[in-house]
Amino acid sequence: MSTPAAPTPLIPRRLLFGNPDRTTPRISPDGRYISYLAPLDGVLNVWVGPSDRPDQARPVTRDTQRGIREYFWAYTSAHVLYLQDQAGDENWRIFSVDLHSGEIRDLTPLAGVQARVEEVSHRHPDEILVGLNDREPQLHDLYRVNIRTGERQLVLENPGFIGFETHHYEVRLAQTMTPDGGCQFLKPTRGGWELFLAIGSADVLTTGPAGFDETGRQLYLLDSRDRDTTALFSMDIAGGAKTLLAEDPRADAGDVERHPVTKVIQAVSFNYDRRRWQVLDEAVAADFAALADVAAGDFSIVDRTLDDQHWIVAYDLDNGPQRFYRYDRAQRAATYLFTNRRALEDLPLAGMTPVIIVARDGRQLVSYITLPADATGSKPNRPAAPLPTVLLVHGGPWARDEWGYDAWHQWLANRGYAVLSVNFRGSTGFGKVFVNAGDREWGGRMHTDLLDAVAWAVQEGIADRQRVAIMGGSYGGYATLWALTNSPDVFACGVDIVGPSNLLTLLESLPPYWTPMIELFAARVGDHRTNEGRDLLRRRSPLTYAGQIQRPLLIGQGANDPRVKQAESDQIVAAMRSRDIPVTYVLYPDEGHGFARPENSLSFNAIAEAFLGAHLGGRCEPVGADFEGSSVEVPVGREHVPGLAESLAAR
Repeated sequence: MSTPAAPTPLIPRRLLFGNPDRTTPRISPDGRYISYLAPLDGVLNVWVGPSDRPDQARPVTRDTQRGIREYFWAYTSAHVLYLQDQAGDENWRIFSVDLHSGEIRDLTPLAGVQARVEEVSHRHPDEILVGLNDREPQLHDLYRVNIRTGERQLVLENPGFIGFETHHYEVRLAQTMTPDGGCQFLKPTRGGWELFLAIGSADVLTTGPAGFDETGRQLYLLDSRDRDTTALFSMDIAGGAKTLLAEDPRADAGDVERHPVTKVIQAVSFNYDRRRWQVLDEAVAADFAALADVAAGDFSIVDRTLDDQHWIVAYDLDNGPQRFYRYDRAQRAATYLFTNRRALEDLPLAGMTPVIIVARDGRQLVSYITLPADATGSKPNRPAAPLPTVLLVHGGPWARDEWGYDAWHQWLANRGYAVLSVNFRGSTGFGKVFVNAGDREWGGRMHTDLLDAVAWAVQEGIADRQRVAIMGGSYGGYATLWALTNSPDVFACGVDIVGPSNLLTLLESLPPYWTPMIELFAARVGDHRTNEGRDLLRRRSPLTYAGQIQRPLLIGQGANDPRVKQAESDQIVAAMRSRDIPVTYVLYPDEGHGFARPENSLSFNAIAEAFLGAHLGGRCEPVGADFEGSSVEVPVGREHVPGLAESLAAR
């Protein structure tokens, strides 16, 4: 008689959602230094060391609050620049670190102003091109900013554009929206601006410039006009002739790899269910072939030296941490650097399987399923018996789910859940027909795609029909609220993170710098400026149906969220409380659109884990120290999550 296999050990939340050991490696343009993000006193900072001895790196920044998430090298190879906001408000500031003196300079010291890095040019190593909305909140003017002194010089006072294409800090194209939700690219003339490129509303999410070559005479264009999927073209600026470079009948052109000096695009990726590269330049064909054999998983090139002799390469796996290598082109040899989470290397992580789910109207939905590592059945990728299941819905909605390591999938699968992520219509990457099928379908066909995915999981013996949860952030939070208000018999419970509940107030309170894009939202979500549009938005708002909520709901919100304001959560919580409908509301006063501080992420996931365990029956790790250092507040419903009140009291 065989002995039942021991259950997979619980993976501590801290290993999944705490700070990574080292991540986001970069190499200086001259190749002398390597950098990465790593904790300093528990907060992510930039570390720099010799490129051939990364273990000798030392911290060069001293952030003590949210941690640094985005940084890059200046072409001086003596400065690192990074972005930081205040408590999640997305009013980014740009800081310059002088590696020789150690001085850290705030290049954009303006309260309540958002800075954008528009371009970094090797021709101007002491300067960067920055957009600032200090003159008018809706518009970003362009400035050249000296990274040594902070001195800035106006390049263009923005007359009403939403974006720019520049070439070594010269404005070559400017983008504006059209009333139908399309856009135009204009080029400057002596007397003003003239039309260069017109993109209709059907192509606006799948067509646009992808930069110039070094000469400035060739424009690269991602273009879906007169076709479905986005292809890569080169376009002669003077004559307008286009040359097709790469295409795929199932997926849009995605990431591009270009030479660091000539700016010629050498390879382009396509991602239907997995990433694949199409090499365009024979000069790198042997390198891509060599990299394909270095490690398992899907690789990407994350940085290159200016002489193009050394690359930093990342490998993404579904059942292990991200792996980083330093690649020497002359030797065609890759030197292993590190993984981003060493503690996960030998743990029993679960695999992620791409599946194609057919919606009720025949549309194919590229989806991903992760099963617990010990849930093996007689059929491949099927459990021995139906499992409690979490439908994890991506945000955007103009984004997509991809294959690879996903901390949420691993966490939930380790707790005993099947995890399903679905690229519902409106998701990007699968052609314009697919993304446009989501227009004004919030709460419509975008929702029925999710219902069809649940029905598929039940039919396949993956999901226990009575124990399915829905969970997501941003649009995924909206999808959760809509599901609990309009499909209350399908889901056992829901977890909404920074999701809008009222589409009218969502569109009326967009950040000021999003208002030039209002026609995009009007065309694809609903027009809050017309009676017909307002009626549609009310009908598609979960708040309208708050009284129909029957199943347990957990809501997480950042108080400083500039996109989905706190009022979106406050409204539906108030509506539920007025009807005596239970709800648990978790608020973070130092967060924005999502939870950036690991302490806050850990505390929320501890709450969510107890919540899901109570209503789906999965395994739970004790809260332990996961509330330490968190700003978590639970103004409503702490009694609805087992042990929450006690954990808060013991914090």
